[in-house]
Amino acid sequence: MDNKILITAKQWLGDGYDAATRAEVKKMIDGDPKVLEDAFYKTLEFGTGGLRGIMGAGTNRMNKYTVGMATQGFANYLIKAFGPASKNPLKQIKVAISFDCRNHSKEYSRLVADIFAANGFKVFLFRDLRPTPELSYTIRHLHCQGGVMVTASHNPKEYNGYKAYWDDGAQVIAPHDTGIIKEVNKIKSLSQVMWGCAGAKKDSSKVKGAKKVAVMDCGKMSCKGSIKMIGAEIDKAYLRDLSTLHLSPLAVKHHKNMKVVYTPLHGTGIKIIPRALKEMGFASVNIVKAQAINDGNFPTVESPNPENPSAMKMAVDLANKVKADLVLASDPDADRVGMGIRNDKGEIVLLNGNQTNAILTYYVLRRWSETGKLKRSKKFPYTIKTIVTTNLISDIAEKFGVKCYNVLTGFKNIAEVVKHNEGKGIFVCGGEESFGFSLGEFVRDKDAPITCSIICECAAWCADNKMTMWGLLQLIYKEFGQYDNWLRQYTFKGIEGAKKIAGIMEKFRSNPPKKLAGSPIVVYKDFDKGNNYAPEVKLAKSNVLQYIAKDGTMVSLRPSGTEPKIKFYFETRCKESGEAAKKKALLDKEFLQK
Repeated sequence: MDNKILITAKQWLGDGYDAATRAEVKKMIDGDPKVLEDAFYKTLEFGTGGLRGIMGAGTNRMNKYTVGMATQGFANYLIKAFGPASKNPLKQIKVAISFDCRNHSKEYSRLVADIFAANGFKVFLFRDLRPTPELSYTIRHLHCQGGVMVTASHNPKEYNGYKAYWDDGAQVIAPHDTGIIKEVNKIKSLSQVMWGCAGAKKDSSKVKGAKKVAVMDCGKMSCKGSIKMIGAEIDKAYLRDLSTLHLSPLAVKHHKNMKVVYTPLHGTGIKIIPRALKEMGFASVNIVKAQAINDGNFPTVESPNPENPSAMKMAVDLANKVKADLVLASDPDADRVGMGIRNDKGEIVLLNGNQTNAILTYYVLRRWSETGKLKRSKKFPYTIKTIVTTNLISDIAEKFGVKCYNVLTGFKNIAEVVKHNEGKGIFVCGGEESFGFSLGEFVRDKDAPITCSIICECAAWCADNKMTMWGLLQLIYKEFGQYDNWLRQYTFKGIEGAKKIAGIMEKFRSNPPKKLAGSPIVVYKDFDKGNNYAPEVKLAKSNVLQYIAKDGTMVSLRPSGTEPKIKFYFETRCKESGEAAKKKALLDKEFLQK
């Protein structure tokens, strides 16, 4: 173990850290060196999902100290961007903060609010947990310069984190992401943090030179900043704007008693989604009661991720009990949606993110066409997908004469295109294979409440047209081809795990495969070289490899930006499902054994 790690760890035994933290660090020093190494070998960084990590003591862990130091770095960057030194200095910088159901999320959000207020900011803090997309909406609605969502999204229960947002309501991108990291890296000690009332009293009172600013609670003005509690008024505004996205109100009226099962998986979706569906007109939304309880331990699931079929089991069981045709699940911060529909045999089938995106893109564009919105639009309509999301989306967009952008993984990159096209184009809808989708421009992140609403509306429209959502999916396959998509992901933890992932990427980069399922590779893309593979969008460098075969088979691989994983994305396009199954078996056997 590097001696620097031990030196860093011993600094956490000082008086500036609380007794519980010091005890935890002492136990690591006296115990397993690998545990200590993993906790201190690096500082948490902003990846595709912002700051995220396992909760516990250490520089590589989520705790009030790493949260505090990161927040001070973020505050310093906001001051540089919008404060006295900027070209257009604001009288006061405004930020919005929300949080999810995870352990310590409320505590961290309060700490973040205190630090921002101590830096002189006007802070809008949700009284209670709210979804990530509502935080994005709030930033734009209240004209904030930034925001923080305290969440680890769909990660396992031991994780927490926060997503950093900019003034457009989207997660931070270049150059702001690297700029924030630089400022965070300048924070070397607790004494550099303006802790506010909570932090100063509990954490840094014994630190020599610590900056302590008393910030009053509940909206009362301090000597520098203020904190205003928000909640119901934002819900009302958000739901009002959501209602403007509806495309088939008559179909909803005709099928208002359609049975839907919904589970929030113990998360924030329970605050908004049932209400959104009720206000939309759906009268038979059945909630999985055991999973409607906000609990950061997620007692009913192994992992609160709707991508995992096991997380959907209780919802599927309830659907079979009440004879519902539609199953919906949102992740803890309610930006992702899992969907289940009945097939032609009457069985509930869980769809992957690509299938959900295809159905919704087709439905939205078709309704825009049928209602004349495409022709009436004075701005050019467009859709967006990520490079690892099915090319079926591009085919659907082409059918309706709508431009489709390809961007790097992460919804922040979708939001960047929306921002770039403001005043010129109109964002119809967009999404990514990891169960993220949205439409409209007032939210700049994937949005489970909007997605659940449009899914239910689509189901009602299908019923109005004498078909099921399964039938709609088969119609899409019949017209565009049988697309099959699947994901393989492998977890490698710690320093050795990071080296393992880097080694796998290097192996495929230096010795790429020649064929995919027997078809010769005709396109090889290395996005880390900064090549502009999508001329209409300036793509930043990204550690992603992509291979496309002559028959349309596509494989992409990338390290996860939020977990110690490497991900392999597969896509085949065939005339029938039997052919797709054969190709899948070949790819799993040949490609993954490389």
